[in-house]
Amino acid sequence: MLSQQTIDIIKSTVPVLEKYGVTITKTFYKNMFAENPQLLNYFNHANQQQGRQQTALANSVYAAAAHIDNLEAIVPAVMLIAHKHRALGILPEHYPIVGQNLLRAIKEVLGDAATDEIINAWAEAYGVIADVFISVEEDLYQKAEANGGWRLFKPFKVAKKVAENDEVSSFYLVPEDGQPLPEFEPGQYVTVRVKPTGSEYFANRHYTVSQPSNNNEYRISVKREDENTPAGVVSTFLHNEINEGDTVELSAPAGGFTLVENNNPVLFVSGGIGVTPLNTMLQTMELGRNVTFYQSARNNKSVAFKEQIEKKIDELNGTYRIHYSDELGYIKKEDLAPFIQPNTEVYVCGPAPFMESVISIAKELNVSNENIHYEFFGPLMTVNALQKA
Repeated sequence: MLSQQTIDIIKSTVPVLEKYGVTITKTFYKNMFAENPQLLNYFNHANQQQGRQQTALANSVYAAAAHIDNLEAIVPAVMLIAHKHRALGILPEHYPIVGQNLLRAIKEVLGDAATDEIINAWAEAYGVIADVFISVEEDLYQKAEANGGWRLFKPFKVAKKVAENDEVSSFYLVPEDGQPLPEFEPGQYVTVRVKPTGSEYFANRHYTVSQPSNNNEYRISVKREDENTPAGVVSTFLHNEINEGDTVELSAPAGGFTLVENNNPVLFVSGGIGVTPLNTMLQTMELGRNVTFYQSARNNKSVAFKEQIEKKIDELNGTYRIHYSDELGYIKKEDLAPFIQPNTEVYVCGPAPFMESVISIAKELNVSNENIHYEFFGPLMTVNALQKA
């Protein structure tokens, strides 16, 4: 437990972190990677180049400081990050490196304002927070193993590669050791680790398992991201250079974005490739629950899994709508209002701006926070999102 004096000191730094947080985290990453380049095997380099990871970490530090007297308030965010850490293979020995470089960055950026008292308080607080993460992540490792999974990564062969449309390809992955695969919850993801051509370091990306659980294979469905700046390293590599018979490495399924089992009506709202976890959830549903699937895509050529969704919705006597944004623009309140009933569970996945808009609409339509479910696959970019994740 932290002393009241330590809590008071940490709380006093909140305004400073709000102002200088991103500068501190940029300095942190620069120093840490310079002295520990092996850690580049764990980080998304595109997010680093775009400053997204730095902003996300700054928001995490800010939220931890703001809630240092009530860390339970950020438990949902801790669980989200812990799942990703487990999927990436983060281990206890990484935490002292992070802590040392974070304290050093605080001192470097704030100078004389970072007194010994402040640095010592942050060292104590970081130790407590790190212990929480280490404990939670070890529990997730153990649960994965108890479910028939594995620690870290193991090799999978690409049994089949199928183009879903011009942008999305599905990869059917089977374990090279021939062992049966553990079951997973619809909506969970696996982490793909590859070493792209010419790269010194591994690159990792989380991809939803895009078909219901079976013991033989995992399917991931990957959108090509080579038009982005910077281009999607892993998606481009998978599309252009990985073919049937090739090998990639996977971690065991992870993630807490799963279907709540109750009798409430369900509204799935997907944007682009965010359809993958929602379609997997849909495919596991049984007749008797009111369900609507509202799928947004740019146009007819970019929509994925349309036939699968239509077929399943027909089986469930549900409702299916496709929203082509090139023609209709953004989803509006009046588009979703007809599908909101009392106690409707809303599941949202897609690009971050899309999710922020849909979540805002759901709240305007009086959907309670606990009935709104969503998954961020990139770094959490706002304190608001971090605190409510």
